[in-house]
Amino acid sequence: MRQTRLDPAAEQAIDWMVKLRAGRTSQAQQARFEQWLHSDAAHANAWATLQHSLGQPYDTLRQLNSRLPSGTAQELLLQPSSSRRNLLRGLAAFGLLGGATWLGARSQPGQALLADFSTGTGERRHLQLSDGSGLDLNASSAIDLRFSSRQRLLLLRHGELVVQVAADAGRPFIVRSAQGSVQALGTRFLVRQEADATRVVVLEHSVRLSLANGTQRVLLHGHGALLRGDRIDLLTGEQPYQADWLNGRLSVLDAPLGDVIEALRPYRRGLIRVSPQIRQLRVQGVFPLDDTQRSLAALAETLPISVDHYGPWLTLLGPKNQ
Repeated sequence: MRQTRLDPAAEQAIDWMVKLRAGRTSQAQQARFEQWLHSDAAHANAWATLQHSLGQPYDTLRQLNSRLPSGTAQELLLQPSSSRRNLLRGLAAFGLLGGATWLGARSQPGQALLADFSTGTGERRHLQLSDGSGLDLNASSAIDLRFSSRQRLLLLRHGELVVQVAADAGRPFIVRSAQGSVQALGTRFLVRQEADATRVVVLEHSVRLSLANGTQRVLLHGHGALLRGDRIDLLTGEQPYQADWLNGRLSVLDAPLGDVIEALRPYRRGLIRVSPQIRQLRVQGVFPLDDTQRSLAALAETLPISVDHYGPWLTLLGPKNQ
């Protein structure tokens, strides 16, 4: 595999995005970034290009900072999730967020910013909910909680979760996704929001699956299903291995390469592009989620593919040259 470096301005722009994404940005660091940004037209062009393809939310925050009192945008990021979400919505109501800016908040990074709980790239998180239920979030996931005296509702915005439901006869526990809802009839299950479907796997007992058109089905222990807009497709074979990410492993049993890369994507910064010519290659094996470089190398060793890295933020997978 060959390494090809980007031009210096692009490399520096990527480094700044990593620093700003890492968490709490000090005023001194923000000042250094602004100085770098405005010191050279190449820097501004590289940052704009990177923002367009990867990081629109960060440009949104810089625009916010110029329109709000000094430091408000930084303080916004440090708020607890619920307060941060309410404040953003308040800013939108008062017209402090432009239409394009607010649309950015409806993207996946924007949803993470507004969510009650979220995880970043390569981050898994365990939560203990107020009702005693245990919740695990996979990398790059976001959820909202809507607990009341009548029900326990969890909204999966994107990503994947495993929930261990605490007993409460008076309040059903429901996970809602883009395609439907999953109601706990037992204790433990997995829900994953995919591009055009919701994957559900029952790890203990059973769940009830429901679609907006009224279709319902009970899913038993060990089984899995895909919720689509108009139907529920049952999966063949035992499915609990889908939860191996809890232990940092991606277990693959005869899946297309495109699906494998989608599962690795939340654990790797930057863009991964897969050639259509190789997306349907069949894969099986166990891959480390916390070392995606090693996983990609293993795929290149066992499949007729090439893996080319262009700096730290772009990886291209294509057919191996004969």
